[in-house]
Amino acid sequence: MKLRTYLLLASTISIAFIIVLLLVFFQYMLVTREQLVWLCTATVGAGLASALLFFLLVRPLENSVRRVGEGATRIAAGDLRARVEATGLKEFRQLAEQFNRMGTNLEHSFQQVKAAESAQRELVANMAHDLRTPLASMQSYAEALEDGVLEDEAEYRRYIATIRSETIRLSELIQDLFELSTLDARAEAEEGVEPAVVEDVLLELHPRFSLQLEAMGQQLRVRLPERPLRVNMRARHLQRVLQNLLENAVRYSPQGGIIWIAADELADDVVRLSVTDEGAGIAESDRKRIFDRFYRTDRSRSREGGGAGLGLSIAKLLVEQYGGTIGVEQPEGQGSRFWFTVREAKTVH
Repeated sequence: MKLRTYLLLASTISIAFIIVLLLVFFQYMLVTREQLVWLCTATVGAGLASALLFFLLVRPLENSVRRVGEGATRIAAGDLRARVEATGLKEFRQLAEQFNRMGTNLEHSFQQVKAAESAQRELVANMAHDLRTPLASMQSYAEALEDGVLEDEAEYRRYIATIRSETIRLSELIQDLFELSTLDARAEAEEGVEPAVVEDVLLELHPRFSLQLEAMGQQLRVRLPERPLRVNMRARHLQRVLQNLLENAVRYSPQGGIIWIAADELADDVVRLSVTDEGAGIAESDRKRIFDRFYRTDRSRSREGGGAGLGLSIAKLLVEQYGGTIGVEQPEGQGSRFWFTVREAKTVH
């Protein structure tokens, strides 16, 4: 039933009830015949005037309701940009504003879903490439060995070494994917962790890069406070973050470059750790996405260097797991400075 019909029906029922009541009064001689006629005429006249008033007043209400209905129909048809003009009575203006907010939220949510689907497709494509590349290399070298085409012992050993290195590369990629999925599953930050000593973590981490640094003629320099610096992060997690940042710095630093690891104490017991290299630097447009999974500023160079584009994503998840932030900036001169924050652990006396 339409709103107009509903109101007219309600008005008609009210008029009929009043007339019946007047007839009852006339029957019991509470009113005269002349009074009955005048009262019935007045009642019918008032009813007609009320019906006309209802008709005039209901039209803008119907228009407001129709606009909202048309907007809902457009959204249901897939037009998430549909909006309703906020005019008319206060309540209908509020309804239109709420409807428009709903439309904006739906459009934003749909854009997020599309972005997530696009990122998922890119993720799958990159995973397929990074898994296929070492597998194809291993297959080709294994087939060459199987066919017995190699007679030179040195060449034979080189093929075996290549297969082994590609196996390690594939294993590291799978381990990174596993760790990334494990970190995604953690909803809360670590609590009650054993603080890590930054100096101890670096001493344990340095031997892993000594050969690479020596081969590239690079130097690793460290600037830490003179006292032991303890931070609220598990030692293995702090080590993983620094390892990923150092791997990135070593990979992109030039021959004979200097890599700096520094710790700065900020306000509110916050420590900022940074890794600075002397590489080519990162374009400002790439800095916003550098921590995205599988994102590479130079895809061909990254693949040649063995990077899968997961190290910085893992570092970001680990840092945020402990309530810190991570970023990259351009220092004075050439290079990049990757930094992250973590809370300092208070020493209990």
